[in-house]
Amino acid sequence: MSTLIMIDQPPYGAWTGREALDMAFSLAAFDQPASLLFTGAGVNWLRQSQDAGGIGQKTVEKNLSAAPIFGIEAILADRASCKSYGLEESSLIDGVTLVNNDAALLSEYDHTAFAG
Repeated sequence: MSTLIMIDQPPYGAWTGREALDMAFSLAAFDQPASLLFTGAGVNWLRQSQDAGGIGQKTVEKNLSAAPIFGIEAILADRASCKSYGLEESSLIDGVTLVNNDAALLSEYDHTAFAG
C-alpha cells in the first residue's frame, strides 16, 4: 500500500509541514511506500539555495535531500502551484518531479494524508 503525503504549508513559520515530512520518513523507515506532494505555498519547500538563518531556522533543503536515503519514493511538485509562485523546474532542488495535482495522480496511491 502506498501513501501520498501532501504538504501545502510554507516551509517556515509553522511546524505542520515538518511533521508531515517526519511522518513520511517514518513510513518509509518501516518499508511503507511513501511519496511527498508539495502544493500551494508548500512548493516553496523546493526552492534551491534557501537561507533561513535570518529567522533562526535551518533550511529544509537538507531535510529533503535525505528523502531518498530514508526511502521516500518520489518528491512531487504541483505544476500549477509552482507557476503561481514563480518557480520553474530549474529553480527547484534536485530530484523533484513536476506533476498535475489531479484525480489521476491521487488514484495512483492507496492512501493520502494532507498536512495543511
